[in-house]
Amino acid sequence: MVISKTASESDVSVHSTFASRYVRNSLPRFRMPDNSIPKEAAFQIINDELMLDGNPRLNLASFVTTWMEPECDKLIMAAVNKNYVDMDEYPVTTELQNRCVNMIAHLFNAPLGDSETAVGVGTVGSSEAIMLAGLAFKRKWQNRRKAEGKPWDKPNIVTGANVQVCWEKFARYFEVELKEVKLREGYYVMDPEKAVELVDENTICVAAILGSTLNGEFEDVKLLNDLLEKKNKLTGWDTPIHVDAASGGFIAPFLYPELEWDFRLPLVKSINVSGHKYGLVYAGIGWVIWRSKEDLPEELIFHINYLGADQPTFTLNFSKGSSQVIAQYYQLIRLGFEGYKNIMENCQENAMVLKRGLEKTGRFEIVSKDNGVPLVAFSLKDRSKHNEFEVSDFLRRFGWIVPAYTMPADAQHVTVLRVVIREDFSRTLAERLVLDIQKVLYELDGMPARTPPISPEEKALKTQREVTNHWRNLVKARKTGVC
Repeated sequence: MVISKTASESDVSVHSTFASRYVRNSLPRFRMPDNSIPKEAAFQIINDELMLDGNPRLNLASFVTTWMEPECDKLIMAAVNKNYVDMDEYPVTTELQNRCVNMIAHLFNAPLGDSETAVGVGTVGSSEAIMLAGLAFKRKWQNRRKAEGKPWDKPNIVTGANVQVCWEKFARYFEVELKEVKLREGYYVMDPEKAVELVDENTICVAAILGSTLNGEFEDVKLLNDLLEKKNKLTGWDTPIHVDAASGGFIAPFLYPELEWDFRLPLVKSINVSGHKYGLVYAGIGWVIWRSKEDLPEELIFHINYLGADQPTFTLNFSKGSSQVIAQYYQLIRLGFEGYKNIMENCQENAMVLKRGLEKTGRFEIVSKDNGVPLVAFSLKDRSKHNEFEVSDFLRRFGWIVPAYTMPADAQHVTVLRVVIREDFSRTLAERLVLDIQKVLYELDGMPARTPPISPEEKALKTQREVTNHWRNLVKARKTGVC
């Protein structure tokens, strides 16, 4: 959601271009018009405005899928009017969701018997999935504390400072203290040892990130599990782990099958993953999987029957479209393990093409790791004349959307550019991007150096010096007059 605002006080009307064939009068911009207009005019007005949006294929800031096969597009459009929550009316859609949950649970090595079904749910995205997982941890911790006769009003969660903003939302919305492990230059993920040091009896879980948004790096969940097991044995606590695999959950099983990060580790109790990232589905689908039924408190599950039969539900959203669930099932059976593996390997190879191209310029320091989410994060070696924000701004002239951002505490002085490699980002596009970056650098080199921002302390010192110099000159002038 974006907080809405008007462009200006005078900009209150929408004016048609080709739609003037049907509509001659302008439309109010922020109020519903009094009268109807022809469907052709409505389409043309909106279509003309949308031309100013960026090209999703060139949006290298986003992890979200921007291309699917035409056959899947047809399935999406055929199901666009189905309400996912109406399970009794659309039992096949519900069945497809359950199949997806079980496929993903097996992919994450959930300890399921031959006839045992997985515990999980489809969500709007990883943000909702994290809210649900966090609520389950909070309720389990509260129940245990109440049974022990101990205070249960000050829960906390331990994460790295590199977590996505949805973790901060969870902490603020559901009144849980967020204890962050600070970063440092050269190490931009959560340090497991420091994380375990922050754990206390009020910690509901430690959240590890499989695929940091900042540089794509996987956190060491195995080391975190081992250290936390030792601390639990010493203290008698039962602090669990949640893995935020929003980006890496559909990468690690295919590129790094030997990496232990999932339910193979005993303290990992829940995992979320974004189907609309490397799950290869358009925006609007995420998943959260629990290790077992015991890890999802029953009192959080609601049972409703006013849509038909008894329906258990554990979601923050109620009504939502079925299209993305169907699209996820399509991708899972269409591609299979082999197909996903081929796509992820291709993404990783294209990331290496881009990395090598940037290294050849001699102008950038690569911040990302070769193993992790297929992306390239990089910083300018020399920032004395121009910075990463200027490079990002100039790249938009070529249609590229490449974000520039500063690292979180305590590495705020490090600024990086980041290119996410998705399935629809080809080797040709990678090579073209390097050429356009070189053009931008050449143009920036020919421009005057930017004026560095003055800090409040520097500004105050400058003012003090100017005042001092003014009075000194005034005194000198008076002395000269007397002589």
